[in-house]
Amino acid sequence: MSTRDRLSEHAARLFAERGYHGTSIADLADALGIRKSSVYSHIDGKEDLLAEIALAGAAAFHAALDSIPRDAPAGDRLQLALRAHLGVVNQQLDVATVWLQEWRFLSGEPRERFLAERRRYEQRIRGLMHEAIGAGELRSDLDLDHAVLAYLSVGNWAYTWMTHETDVDAIATGFWRLLRDGMATR
Repeated sequence: MSTRDRLSEHAARLFAERGYHGTSIADLADALGIRKSSVYSHIDGKEDLLAEIALAGAAAFHAALDSIPRDAPAGDRLQLALRAHLGVVNQQLDVATVWLQEWRFLSGEPRERFLAERRRYEQRIRGLMHEAIGAGELRSDLDLDHAVLAYLSVGNWAYTWMTHETDVDAIATGFWRLLRDGMATR
């Protein structure tokens, strides 16, 4: 693994543990066992790492959605999307923590790119819900704004309680049942 890759890995861990502002360049250098000045041969500044981590998280969430079979029933795709989302969180707890919490310290173009990816992800989930409503798998009177918010909240807050030992399939199934039963046609 290259020094640059190790730097990103340690940055994700430290940003998740201490927060973006609680992590210094000196902390990153210490984690790598290099001099503080050497860190700058790999990055222009700490925000470069934050942007890289946040955008990598966004890409991982989108890739998880991309893996869902398009020919599955809409309700099944929603369940698979929740499982995939929780899987990304579980596999990349540090990155997920940064993606879901520390992103707000981004500025300029990286912040705009991140927010665009987040909006695109939300729209993809909204589209799956809309398809499930159209297919009669979810209630036709469903408040889509609140349903999307509840659905994403289930997935997004998982980083606060999930561990690498969490049974993602069981958790996803349980949460999906709770969400589906509240949104299902009667």
